[in-house]
Amino acid sequence: MSGWPHLLLEVEGFLGRSPLRAAKSAWKLWRAVSHLKALWRRERPWAVIGTGGYGAAPALLAARALGIPYFLHESNAAPGALVKLVAPKARRVWCGLEAVRPLLPGADCRVVGTPVRGPFLRDFRAVAELAKPYRLLVLGGSGGARALNEALLEAAPALLEAAPDWEILHQTGPAEFERLGARSRHPRHALVPFITRMDEAMESASLVLSRSGASTCAELKAAGRGAVLVPLPTSANGHQRMNALALAAEGRAVVAEQGEGFPARLQGILGPLLADGAARRALSGPAESNRSVDLCLDDLADYFARGSATQATATETA
Repeated sequence: MSGWPHLLLEVEGFLGRSPLRAAKSAWKLWRAVSHLKALWRRERPWAVIGTGGYGAAPALLAARALGIPYFLHESNAAPGALVKLVAPKARRVWCGLEAVRPLLPGADCRVVGTPVRGPFLRDFRAVAELAKPYRLLVLGGSGGARALNEALLEAAPALLEAAPDWEILHQTGPAEFERLGARSRHPRHALVPFITRMDEAMESASLVLSRSGASTCAELKAAGRGAVLVPLPTSANGHQRMNALALAAEGRAVVAEQGEGFPARLQGILGPLLADGAARRALSGPAESNRSVDLCLDDLADYFARGSATQATATETA
């Protein structure tokens, strides 16, 4: 448990809502912003940090209304409506990917990456150092991953028959594991409900198949692992597709779009990569040390140092 005071505010998103639900969402947002403004007039924070999304809206909108300095972190390559609205007046917008910077004109942006879990803050073996049997790591455990799980189960037998030096470690998620556990599959295709040490699983993989959430993309870069990324078609603002395209532009991923003929398309992408070690090594690229938290803290330290110096000068003048 954190020692910081914890205040829960009832808010919800607007996207995909009926007019009546959208109106209720707007009322909840107005009430939450009003509550924070009243609180912060009495106990004014030095600064506010938001990470985008409707959950951050009350704090960021209240800070902007009261003139409280605020900072933003946008992990995705496609900024949401809230980030676009408040970014121009933010003291700094920390970007998870370079691709988001040109989409926030007028904002003071700095590309810092997206924070990763502690176990990813270390050195990783290069893909070139891995020995047979090579492993395809499949991350199908997130929400909305059923289509990915189904496509891989359909494509896996032919893939593994054509690639005898390969095996598949497939995280399905607990609910999907119950559904898929009894399904027929290739002997070298292992299903698990959940992977606790994802850093170790990723280090042992020569290739990764996954959705393209911001955290997964950051961990792939930290581990230096190439991936076939399947964007979630229903992600807000198409951010998963933008994330996948951003990694593909860096030469770190191949994008596989869902839709009609997806299993065959997935097999057509994975097959050549399993067969071509040079292509896999080129796709993996170097591991990228993740310094996102340190870079954000550096910015905050500079801001507070300037504030302290200004306050001291004002006191001396008085």
